[in-house]
Amino acid sequence: MTKLRIVVLGLSLSSSWGNGHATTFRALLRAFAARGHDILFLERDVPWYAAQRDLKNPDYCRLEFYSDLEDLGRYRDAIGNADAVIVGSYVPEGVDVGRHVQRLANGIVAFYDIDTPVTLAKLDRGDYEYLSPGLIPDYDVYFSFTGGPTLKAVMERYGSPAARALYCSVDPEAYPVLDCEKRWDLSYIGTYSPDRQPTLERLLIEPARRAPHLRFAVAGPQYPEGIDWPENVERIDHVPPDDHPAFYARSRYTLNVTRADMIRAGYSPSVRLFEAAACGTPIVSDIWDGIETLLEPGYEILLASKPEEVVDVLATWPEDQRRAMGGRARRRILAEHTAAHRAASMEQDLHEAIRRRRQEQPFALAVES
Repeated sequence: MTKLRIVVLGLSLSSSWGNGHATTFRALLRAFAARGHDILFLERDVPWYAAQRDLKNPDYCRLEFYSDLEDLGRYRDAIGNADAVIVGSYVPEGVDVGRHVQRLANGIVAFYDIDTPVTLAKLDRGDYEYLSPGLIPDYDVYFSFTGGPTLKAVMERYGSPAARALYCSVDPEAYPVLDCEKRWDLSYIGTYSPDRQPTLERLLIEPARRAPHLRFAVAGPQYPEGIDWPENVERIDHVPPDDHPAFYARSRYTLNVTRADMIRAGYSPSVRLFEAAACGTPIVSDIWDGIETLLEPGYEILLASKPEEVVDVLATWPEDQRRAMGGRARRRILAEHTAAHRAASMEQDLHEAIRRRRQEQPFALAVES
């Protein structure tokens, strides 16, 4: 297909601290660039990410920073000349950024929602932090981290001309299988979230209390001081992406915990799900609609709702059974859920949007599809 000039305005590419957006963008854009496309990533320069940057000069795109909406004006020509501009969820002043982009762009404009169920819940409450209902019909494509029935709802309720699933993924080269001595029986990696905490309590902290002879770890920032961590739970404030494979490799099992809004919507996999599976680490997950379309329960992933179910697996599963499940999950992810798969899907959806625009407005776009 024809080379595309893409401008992406996302929450962060430079820092993975306290967010899952950076690792998602890194894998996706690296794979997209490998398909021959030109990418400019524009990131709002904010102090909390500036102090925790773990990527400065990506070799697959240009990364540049703007200080505020006025400063974003420096990129007027880049936005206007792009074949496609993609605005991400949770971009600071995202509604104003979206209006700005829609006004300037001569190519198509897409919204990439890495937080779809959270976004829709916010819209229901009249909370237009980074997206408003009025912007959605003017985004040519609404890329969604959530698939299933939610896509139809975005089109029918909010007037999106094309809502398409664009799940998170994994870069297999960045998440290999490593041979490391096991340090934990069950681990979890994720930023603190009040709606995830009850599940973490039920599926990791309570099992740790019931099995003091086993070892556990919780990695991620922003956990409040008042949590009663058992002595056999190791707390790690932050694990940079480059260290994720070793973290998973040191875990006999790892836990996947889903936010409440995403459980209600279903079809909302976490990037950690794909990362851990790519590393061959068996996953224990909470339960939500659509997980069976990604990994087969009982064969490629373990589902649990009670602490005793977790303790039983940790205490009784033999090593060969554990390894076999991790291997099956890895093969499934590499066959269907890599960044290369997502980049190909995004490329196809962008070209389809370009064709639609050309049909509606002949000669409006210069790109040949």
